[in-house]
Amino acid sequence: MTRFSILAVAIVLLFALNLFIGSVEIPCSEVWQILTGRGDPQSPLSFIVLGSRLPQAITALLAGAGLAVSGLMLQTAFRNPLAGPSILGISSGASLGVALVMLLFGGSVVAGSYSWSGYAAVIVGAFAGSLAIMGILLIFSTWLKNDFMLLISGIMIGYLTSSAITLLNFSSTAQGIQSYTMWGMGSFNGVSMEQMPVFGAISVAGIVMSVLLIKPLNLLLLGNNYAINLGLNVRAVRNMLLISTGVLTAVITAYCGPVSFIGLAVPHIARMIFRSDNHRILLPATLMCGSAVALLCNLIAILPKSGVIPLNAVTPVIGAPVIIYVILRRRK
Repeated sequence: MTRFSILAVAIVLLFALNLFIGSVEIPCSEVWQILTGRGDPQSPLSFIVLGSRLPQAITALLAGAGLAVSGLMLQTAFRNPLAGPSILGISSGASLGVALVMLLFGGSVVAGSYSWSGYAAVIVGAFAGSLAIMGILLIFSTWLKNDFMLLISGIMIGYLTSSAITLLNFSSTAQGIQSYTMWGMGSFNGVSMEQMPVFGAISVAGIVMSVLLIKPLNLLLLGNNYAINLGLNVRAVRNMLLISTGVLTAVITAYCGPVSFIGLAVPHIARMIFRSDNHRILLPATLMCGSAVALLCNLIAILPKSGVIPLNAVTPVIGAPVIIYVILRRRK
């Protein structure tokens, strides 16, 4: 329980630091006045704190938890320590959707009487691409009884989408390629306070679905045959797991870009801290570790006078050493 308390304190501290520290230096007293409603709501500083830093911190909190728990569920289901949200091609599907919007359709999407342009079109494209790949994987899961074959199918889908993106890049304009490259660097600054209810509701729904899978995940640790003998419907659990990870990956990738390493490395960090494979402990620990790591990465990316560093330039610094350590430890 002490470790959970330390994690909770770390999250609160990192969340506060994300509000008080940024690329624009604002006195702490001024930030406090703005947060407590005593500042001028029309001032540029209020917009920076309430319109940029606050939604960015909330986004990092939810996105870190969602990506981390997605990685944990996939690593458990496929019994592969290197499985992550991008392994099944769902992130690649989002990238393909954004590539189609930016590189093929010129930044706008039209569906019947509805049309989106600019950032709204990017979100629609990413979400549609992710859900399309998730639908394909759900169809495959009804045909393939073997988890390993489903994993291979996801990897092959990822290769196909990457190939399609390369072809789109080859035939696109320089401006389109630049816009797509900027989106691919990742950022928690893509959710405004107006968009937060939608992003928050979908993220929380996906996280709640993952919490409901705690008992089935513990049974899957024993192996599929043993789980089936205990009365577990492995295929139904696998489909629910795909839906949960698919929804989380889709919404986070749509709004934040393809954030790397958090879903892959954070479950291992939680295992190192809590030294347990029991998902009643490990899953909430992974959620909290994911939020803490995402807030830390976002804080590093927006340090004063450094400008804004791409998020995917920061996450490998934390995630890659963890994965290298896991590989070396398993080799021994």
